Amino acid sequence: MPWNVKDTMSLRQEFVSLAAERTVPFSELCRRFNISRQTGYKWLERHAAQGPQGLADRSGRPHESPTRSPDAIVASVLELRRQHGWGGRKIQRRLLDLGHSPVPAPATITEILRRHGMLDERQRAQSQHWQRFEHEHPNSLWQMDFKGDFPTLEAGRCSALTVLDDHSRFNVVLAACARTTTQVVQAELERAFRCYGLPSRINTDKG
Repeated sequence: MPWNVKDTMSLRQEFVSLAAERTVPFSELCRRFNISRQTGYKWLERHAAQGPQGLADRSGRPHESPTRSPDAIVASVLELRRQHGWGGRKIQRRLLDLGHSPVPAPATITEILRRHGMLDERQRAQSQHWQRFEHEHPNSLWQMDFKGDFPTLEAGRCSALTVLDDHSRFNVVLAACARTTTQVVQAELERAFRCYGLPSRINTDKG
């Protein structure tokens, strides 16, 4: 089910509100929200300039594409495809042999072919060795695991407990734990439940 308590915008708004209160050191606040100090300052500056709307995601797409392949290269790519039916790697090799410069990477050549309708999307899909699966909504599945342990200066050991939301890849829990007991895990999960809501399922390696 979707997050019923926190979403991205509300998390950023909460961060800005807590930063304004100055009850928690800024570095610690950034650590709690799993962001860098640079990102934290960015959200504060946007909020100061634009209010809550400044916390929305912005498109990273440039207005112009200075790295776009020259028209002559694109024409050569398409012609080689028509003549030989080659893919990106063979076309790149042939362009290099013909003395073209600069020559796009094979992945870029494949994208050129796709843009011009010269790839069979069904064959392309079948040729893919794998495709990452993710759940459709946040909180559909959390994946929980201890990521090993390491010694501390106090002669103890520290184990990293991680709980990852499968849809967003967001760490709802990232905790340094001195023990790996049920009580420790339960306390961390209860904090995550109060903050992000209940997941539909939790997946663990060893239950």
